[in-house]
Amino acid sequence: MPLISSTEMLQIAKTNHYAVCAFNIHSFEMLQAVAEAAAETSSPIIIQTSINTVKYLGLNYLVAAAAAASENTGIPITLHLDHCTDFDMIVRCIRAGYTSVMIDASMHPFEENVRQTRKIVEIASAGGINVEAELGNVGNASEDSLPGVEGLELADPEACKLFVESTRVATLAPAIGTVHGITRQHPEIDFARIGQIAENVDAPLVLHGGSSIHAAHLRKAVELGIAKVNVATELRVAFSEAIRQVFSSRPEENDPRRYMNAAKEAVKRLAIEKMEICGCIGKAGDI
Repeated sequence: MPLISSTEMLQIAKTNHYAVCAFNIHSFEMLQAVAEAAAETSSPIIIQTSINTVKYLGLNYLVAAAAAASENTGIPITLHLDHCTDFDMIVRCIRAGYTSVMIDASMHPFEENVRQTRKIVEIASAGGINVEAELGNVGNASEDSLPGVEGLELADPEACKLFVESTRVATLAPAIGTVHGITRQHPEIDFARIGQIAENVDAPLVLHGGSSIHAAHLRKAVELGIAKVNVATELRVAFSEAIRQVFSSRPEENDPRRYMNAAKEAVKRLAIEKMEICGCIGKAGDI
């Protein structure tokens, strides 16, 4: 199966009240791990990369690896560019084979966010590429504060409706209280706001910052209308901790296949746990 756009995938998830997990990967081992987790559980999946990961691993390498994962597993897989503010990078990724992109102009005034998002939608729609945009401002974790939120600005439900109508963006990431990274306390999610936004827009909603959320709160967010859940930091921590444990118990270890395999297994376990919480296990056949 070739890589697919997430537009239909997320619409189906929205209609059937579950969410597709979108995992940010930072290495090819992480890509393999989340793809294997999806295959073992028959779950649709979105593999995400930041701009820095594209630069680190190489654009063509990433597309080839994600395409190989999709072909080898037969699972519906989307390759998504996360939080991109660079117009040229978005175009490069689309041309290289990405099937979903996020234009993040949320730091700009509403009208400028609309203008930039609409421009990307016009470019991507011809090839059936999914486009995601953010409204409001999802905060970032800070180790020096509790719960550790910097720059949080919640999305207005009415503004969300106008934004989607003005841009025709396929998926929307509204700021609803979650934060990027891992905080000392669970974020205070505005569940009522999720419900209001879901009622106002037809586009599937995306939850950014899925690493610090209590399982029960994540399930509730999905029930209220979240159709895509992003997980990044938690995977990276699990991957790194598994390698540390190998060297702690076997300092002489020098075979990357052994310590990387331990890291892959840790990521796979966590990915399956997240997919179970989001309710997408066994849903690959829906696509």
